[in-house]
Amino acid sequence: MKKVIPFKIPKSSKEFVRFQEDRLPYFYDKLHQHPEIQLSCILQGEGKLIVGDYLGRFKPGDIFLLGRDVPHVFRSDKVYYEADSKLECHDLIVFFDTEALGRAFWEAEELQEVRNFLDKLKGCYQVQGINEPTFRRQVEVLKEKSGLDKMLAGLALLRVLLQDARLERLNLDDRVQDLSEREGRRMDQVLHFLMEQSHRAIALEEAAAVANLSREAFCRFFKERTRKTFTAFLNEIRIGNACQMLKKEDATIASVAFGAGFSNLSHFNRVFKNVMGCSPKVYRQSGREKLKHD
Repeated sequence: MKKVIPFKIPKSSKEFVRFQEDRLPYFYDKLHQHPEIQLSCILQGEGKLIVGDYLGRFKPGDIFLLGRDVPHVFRSDKVYYEADSKLECHDLIVFFDTEALGRAFWEAEELQEVRNFLDKLKGCYQVQGINEPTFRRQVEVLKEKSGLDKMLAGLALLRVLLQDARLERLNLDDRVQDLSEREGRRMDQVLHFLMEQSHRAIALEEAAAVANLSREAFCRFFKERTRKTFTAFLNEIRIGNACQMLKKEDATIASVAFGAGFSNLSHFNRVFKNVMGCSPKVYRQSGREKLKHD
């Protein structure tokens, strides 16, 4: 597997389609971006996906499509980082480099529909409405393909995404910024800090110090890149963690609130309902009902 560095994926050759399979203790956890369009199939592993103003979760069976130069990170849950963890993260990734084929190729009349489709991709989408196992097998065959066969298999995947799939837009804001490497490293440090320390009280000044910025400069920097205030983003991280803790039968709602980083139960309930659309109690009950039906 080629080493990935923040904000650039090195390429050894001009490939329109590049297949990558990862089997790791945890996924690559640095915020990064690249000019290739990315298709990710999650086979094993759970955690948080951050793309622009979107903060959500990924799990096995999820398929995501990311546009060009979109800063993103699939950050595995803390349990995957534990020294004695025997868990594994496994994904299949396809990178599409439209520049590799040259401008003249995409000017062909037969390719206008797919060209327009790729040009309109902004940010991140969850791929839905298709048979996941069947589509995953289509992705897996790329492992054995080369030359024209690989190119045609890649175009076949794009045809499914264009004609059969339903793409759910995850980031709400179109202005997902193409970050410089310096900005990216700074943002990555802040995100890493928030993920690791969200269980406790974090002052705005403390987060600003991680970014090596003044309080005012940090607020501007963070809002411009996430379209959210520092407090709103931190609360979303905490609520995401609380949702995971609510799956544990022996955890009280109060212990979940304090464990997620909230110092006040009523405030936790209010924020939880604002983010999730229901109370922690209803969320937990709906999860139990789903398990019964499954």
